[in-house]
Amino acid sequence: MNFAFSPEQEEFRQSLRRFLADKSPAAEVRRLMETGPGYDPQVWKQLADQLGLQGLAIPEEYGGTGATLVELGIAFEEMGRVLLCAPFFATVGLAAQALLTAGDDEAKREYLPRIADGSLLATVAVTEEDGRWDLAAVRTSAVPDSGAFLLDGTKMFVVDGHIAQLLLVVARTDSGLGLFAVDASDAGVTRTQLQTLDMTRKLARVELTSVPARLVSGPGDATVALSRALDLALAVLTAEQVGGAQRCLDMAVDYAKVRMQFGRPIGSFQAIKHKCAEMLLEVESAKSAAYHAAGSNLDELGVAAAIAKAYCSEAYFHVAAETIQVHGGIGFTWDHDGHLYFRRAKSSQLFLGDEHYHRERFAALTGI
Repeated sequence: MNFAFSPEQEEFRQSLRRFLADKSPAAEVRRLMETGPGYDPQVWKQLADQLGLQGLAIPEEYGGTGATLVELGIAFEEMGRVLLCAPFFATVGLAAQALLTAGDDEAKREYLPRIADGSLLATVAVTEEDGRWDLAAVRTSAVPDSGAFLLDGTKMFVVDGHIAQLLLVVARTDSGLGLFAVDASDAGVTRTQLQTLDMTRKLARVELTSVPARLVSGPGDATVALSRALDLALAVLTAEQVGGAQRCLDMAVDYAKVRMQFGRPIGSFQAIKHKCAEMLLEVESAKSAAYHAAGSNLDELGVAAAIAKAYCSEAYFHVAAETIQVHGGIGFTWDHDGHLYFRRAKSSQLFLGDEHYHRERFAALTGI
């Protein structure tokens, strides 16, 4: 497979990198992560109006630009590089993909144009109190009621669930799993923001008590479509992990060039050389895995996304930890940005399933 990007894709990357460098410097990341909402509405509007990022991978018929998963991966890679504080993963990486793969035509026409223009914040609620990402573990119930459904259950680790206007809830019916649209402002919805290791990505607990909901995945069991939506989310998450890992490597190498010890840069010492060389190998290998997932067709995506998530999770976490080691004493202080990446690396490692879970998925999908 050819992993080279086209000139247009590289130009898109550079334009986005310049925008994010201006809008999401480290000081702004630290400011936003201390706020309740966790993002800047003005920057969110600019992402939609100036760059059209929210509609990047949404078909033109629904108000988007119809780009591929490759372009969306580039966007997530650049956002991961700067730890952008915005509900982009929740709205675009999860909700939009779920609607495109599992949603019915009416739901697509109603919600996707509003996601594309940045006016609707949405997320997907999958995991429950056991923290499992396996769809077989879903216990939230959906009971028919006057042409609609009533939902009861508790969802955990819902990305940006405290600010989302639309909750796409995975729940179980007599026919199997379904995807349900819930108005987050309904009286039966209780949302509690969680205290988490990664302060740059907000998570919430969502309790549903006889909440009216609309089935948007069509009749029958939607497990296959929901699995595909999660694989698409995995693909962009691995791209985000690659962006963060590359930034950690850059920080470590830059510091090794200028930090002097015994009259010479520490980068000239064999121990530091070996660390940086190993980090480079892991980052480049992670890029190959993530780019392969983004370029895979839907039939191959499950296998490609599983192995990419398993490898990129370990690579990002190790590179982030080694970056702190290379920086020595200053690296262990909270003032150093390496800690922000270390926390994001750990949370991303667990999110959507850890490496052990996805190795098991890979083995099951390939018949090993």
